[in-house]
Amino acid sequence: MTAQIIDGKAFAATVREKVAGHVARLKEEHNITPGLAVVLVGEDPASQVYVRSKGKQTVEVGMNSYEHKLDADTSEADLLALIDQLNNDKDVHGILVQLPLPGHLNEDLVINSIDPAKDVDGFHISNVGLLGTGQKSMVPCTPLGCLMMLRDYHGSLSGMDAVVIGRSNIVGKPMAQLLLGDSCTVTIAHSRTKDLPDVVRRADIVVAAVGRPEMVPGDWIKEGATVIDVGINRIERDGKNKLVGDVDFASASERAGAITPVPGGVGPMTIACLLANTVTACCRAHGLSEPEGLTA
Repeated sequence: MTAQIIDGKAFAATVREKVAGHVARLKEEHNITPGLAVVLVGEDPASQVYVRSKGKQTVEVGMNSYEHKLDADTSEADLLALIDQLNNDKDVHGILVQLPLPGHLNEDLVINSIDPAKDVDGFHISNVGLLGTGQKSMVPCTPLGCLMMLRDYHGSLSGMDAVVIGRSNIVGKPMAQLLLGDSCTVTIAHSRTKDLPDVVRRADIVVAAVGRPEMVPGDWIKEGATVIDVGINRIERDGKNKLVGDVDFASASERAGAITPVPGGVGPMTIACLLANTVTACCRAHGLSEPEGLTA
């Protein structure tokens, strides 16, 4: 068997197109323009690239982009004051504080100071609790992107056996909650899981999010399973730098029914879902119907 490739880059382009359509209708019918504010503290090179990409894509879909770049030694009080200002700005519907933050800043305190209704990263403790209890929330972007791709490929996920490898607050735990919400039978596996290969082998859906290069070999994958590889790991191979996932793509693609590549799989969906979350937050703020197909 040769797995079907789930093209995240193409799917993300479709999501952005849907977002742009919703933005155009909000402008035309309600004279509302969704706005996304991104806060970057310090000069982490990877974060700078990511923030530039977010700003570019925000403008491309017709939304307002507000970028706030602060010095690495910015005090916690000043950062919290900026977030309070954005919380009270009616033109800002989504707020994202780029992580990681410099060591002297308390990430939990900062994230939980964001208005939960504007928390488009879905990291606020209120949104975590709402998601965990099956209520309407802002959903973390990467798991939302994974769910969108799974729904697109399978249609209904009801009754499928899903294994999420990784228990992080950013991907693993919210991914499991979303799969439960779509009536999957869900196992969260991790470094202490006994007989991990056997646990993974029974899964119809495998979501790998552990941050270990090519940790999951092909012989762990059930014949015909769908593999969503969230990992992005930089390794050196044959004297060259290469990006690989948490799954050994070559061997897994011989057994899986469908698989996401790295790069070009889950990665592009994260920013696309950030834009989708901003439109969702905007619609909720104005009491309008949520955009169909862009929420959990």
